[in-house]
Amino acid sequence: MDSQPASAAEAALMNNMENGGGGGGDQPKGLVNKELWNGRSAQNVSSSILRKKSDPALVSKIRFKMLRQLLANLQEVVLGTKLAILFPAIPLAVVADFHNFGRPWIFALSLLGLAPLAERVSFLTEQIAYYTGPTVGGLLNATCGNATELIIALFALHENKIHVVKYSLLGSILSNLLLVLGTSLLCGGLANIKKEQRYDRKQADVNSLLLLLGLLCHLLPLMFKYAASGVDNFTDRYTLQLSRASSIVMLIAYIAYIFFQLKTHREIFESQEDDEEEEKAVIGFWSAFAWLVGMTIIIAVLSEYVVGTIEAASDSWGISVSFISIILLPIVGNAAEHAGSIIFAFKNKLDISLGVALGSATQISMFVVPLSVIVAWIMGIRMDLDFSLLETGSLAFTIIITAFTLQDGTSHYMKGVVLFLCYLVIGACFFVDNIPMNETTSNLGVKLSSGA
Repeated sequence: MDSQPASAAEAALMNNMENGGGGGGDQPKGLVNKELWNGRSAQNVSSSILRKKSDPALVSKIRFKMLRQLLANLQEVVLGTKLAILFPAIPLAVVADFHNFGRPWIFALSLLGLAPLAERVSFLTEQIAYYTGPTVGGLLNATCGNATELIIALFALHENKIHVVKYSLLGSILSNLLLVLGTSLLCGGLANIKKEQRYDRKQADVNSLLLLLGLLCHLLPLMFKYAASGVDNFTDRYTLQLSRASSIVMLIAYIAYIFFQLKTHREIFESQEDDEEEEKAVIGFWSAFAWLVGMTIIIAVLSEYVVGTIEAASDSWGISVSFISIILLPIVGNAAEHAGSIIFAFKNKLDISLGVALGSATQISMFVVPLSVIVAWIMGIRMDLDFSLLETGSLAFTIIITAFTLQDGTSHYMKGVVLFLCYLVIGACFFVDNIPMNETTSNLGVKLSSGA
């Protein structure tokens, strides 16, 4: 490698930064413009609140260009988040698995390691969007926005743990609509108690409609099983067929939603951040792509650990698999996004907070859930949209309560209190729900007595 004087190295680094190769900056330049910034999703903006500005001076005196660029990328990708303190959990989880440590420890370390990875995937998709444009970037975000949940679902399907798939995806929806939105409205209302907090109802209306469509697709298989309970030989098969057909409809609706969001009504979903927050790409396109692939592989490894050890953790901790999947997994996996949503609510920027909660819930409900059903179909696994009575009832009340909460375009802390308390009640319900997964259940998810 060729060496050069320190001053020339610094100049080369600054030139590389201006072309998206490393470093940071506060003002948009080069490839980035205000239109692209405004095209960022609420999830990207929310996660960015936990990022740290890097100091290019730390690597500017490195004499070798390739080493300097590598260290600059490491500085941006690995150390550029306030959750970097959790990164050591990743190698610890691998070591624990290699040396056959306690499986609950592997589960806990893997769960902690997923938190910073989820935020970094959001960061890397945003970096790629700076080069590909808002439309491709939006599509990438629509696909990778909930990559952690999707990968966990795929590994659970591979191990035929359909209950883990359903519980984890249901938990993500409940967490976004009740916990994230509830704490955001609560904290934002208390911080701005003398102000009237307002938000754009149009975005909330679109997401609420899609969530209600998804709820219908969950209710129909459940009601069909109840209505056809007398013909057991055919009920399961027809329920499965109905679920697969409904999943295709849900995916079509999600594609229409993406077109609506990115093309025809893009202004509804644009984040309204301040001009002084505008940024530019800090790493190059291929660097971002390589890091995204690497992060996805690591998420896959940790997801396999989580799926493989969740029952062991449940037995060791005395907590049901349903509670771990519905409550713990979503809270830890989306910690960065959730914290960002609350911080923006403190700043009286509810449109971003709503975009995070409703956008993620819609993506899980209308994309990840039906995609899991279709993938299971391809794999020859009989996964349907019947989440059983307790789970579907919780989902129904959650969506209805959220829709009522957001109907007038204004907010106060009492709305947040109600949503948060609803989440606590549902969490308590699944905490005491200790029905074993191998227990015989009726088609409504109700435990049958041995003498029935």
